[in-house]
Amino acid sequence: MPKKQQITKEMILQAALDTVRKEGPGALGARAVARQLGASTQPVFSQFSSIGELEQAAYCEAVALYNRRVEAAMQSSDRPYRAAGLAYITFAREEPQLFRWLFMRDRSKDPADDPAEIEPFLAILQKTLGLSREDALLFYLEMWTVVHGIATMVATSYFNWNEETISRVLTDFYRGLQARFQKEEPNE
Repeated sequence: MPKKQQITKEMILQAALDTVRKEGPGALGARAVARQLGASTQPVFSQFSSIGELEQAAYCEAVALYNRRVEAAMQSSDRPYRAAGLAYITFAREEPQLFRWLFMRDRSKDPADDPAEIEPFLAILQKTLGLSREDALLFYLEMWTVVHGIATMVATSYFNWNEETISRVLTDFYRGLQARFQKEEPNE
């Protein structure tokens, strides 16, 4: 008799992400993941002690997927700051349900994001634009608001701008901020 296929933790996590992609995060549960695997719920509960643990692991897997995409975009570009923003918007276009799960949820009960996560972006802005850390942070937050707004509208099909239009809007906004910050007198 042939040995039964072993369903691994990685397979379960992939099935969980596929469930979220197809049906949204509200559909994530043992039965939906098992259905995606073509199995019973037994393998799910043999790898995860609870639905909460499965949800947390799947969420972490979605974060890792997003981070890999942004890092790859930044490493393959001579303009990494721009590449990160475009990768965020591309993720929203290609993975709308995962984007919504990661970036369009009520975060009031979540612990605050790790401020160290934005340090590489602040360093880029400080180096390329000659900004103080304080100005780099404000520049980043203003630019992030635009990037997130575009990504949200793309993920929700509010509009379907092509990459050229998105690139132009981001460039215009970046240059406007750059001009404003370079005209301001340093704080004395």
